[in-house]
Amino acid sequence: MRGTRFGKRLLNNVIREYDLYLLILPVVAYFIIFHYVPMIGVQLAFKEFSPIHGIFGDQWVGLKYFERFIHAYDFNRIVANTVLISLYSLAIGFPAPIVLALMLNEVTSRRFKKLVQTVTYAPHFISTVVFVGMLIAFLSPSSGIINILLQKVGLAPIHFMQNPGYFKSIYVFSGIWQGVGWGAIIYIAALASVDTELYEAAKVDGITKLRKIWSIDLPSIMPIVTIMLVLQIGHIMDVGFEKVFLMQNSMNVSSSQIISTYVYNVGLVGVQYSYATAIGLFNAVINFALLLLANGLVKKMGRTGLW
Repeated sequence: MRGTRFGKRLLNNVIREYDLYLLILPVVAYFIIFHYVPMIGVQLAFKEFSPIHGIFGDQWVGLKYFERFIHAYDFNRIVANTVLISLYSLAIGFPAPIVLALMLNEVTSRRFKKLVQTVTYAPHFISTVVFVGMLIAFLSPSSGIINILLQKVGLAPIHFMQNPGYFKSIYVFSGIWQGVGWGAIIYIAALASVDTELYEAAKVDGITKLRKIWSIDLPSIMPIVTIMLVLQIGHIMDVGFEKVFLMQNSMNVSSSQIISTYVYNVGLVGVQYSYATAIGLFNAVINFALLLLANGLVKKMGRTGLW
């Protein structure tokens, strides 16, 4: 009875506000078509897939492919590379947009502020293929500008892209260069909404800029920072495939082989669709668990969570 009443109220609301529901319809359709419908393919992780029988006609094999991945000879290396790159990016890359936003918030010259924003935003719009091509050119041992400068001061050229020890740092710091400006936008917007009376009171009290940042700016944007941190933690196991794949070569593969590139190798190149699906599902489950854990921790700490 209660469900019937709710259904009638919902139907009446849809009829009354049909124009608003039409506006949101494309978004709903997008998520259904491109996010929920493809989830049917998740069952491949538990089946012995064959193109002849299709997705629904294959034999169930349970957790066979999950066990195969966990017992793979390079499982530890692949997972370790993925986690280390993500944690490295989180530790270095996450604070960078916050620091940039706080610094720009202190700039009084509008022209200089726009110049800095333009320069820092621009790399975000460079395609990954072009961006990695620029990295390879800049770090070339023979003609790269970095090695030319090293030779000017009497140092030997360094094979950055061929040395596994440099891969993670190159990935993380180039990511900061490409994304710090774009990532700072949300924090700049949050700082713009801070009550100006707080700044006026701070000016009357004669506090320093650093103290103002610590006592006013950071607490004001902390809810946004917390939410962004939770979202980042929920993607710990997700390292961008395209950039890593383009930077990867036979010399640095020991540091650059991550879950997404491994899935590409065994799934598309090796045509092991069930195995690749199982690895992807394994990755997604861990990310979801980390998201729940991070959100629960920030809620217990009294901070703003996702829900």
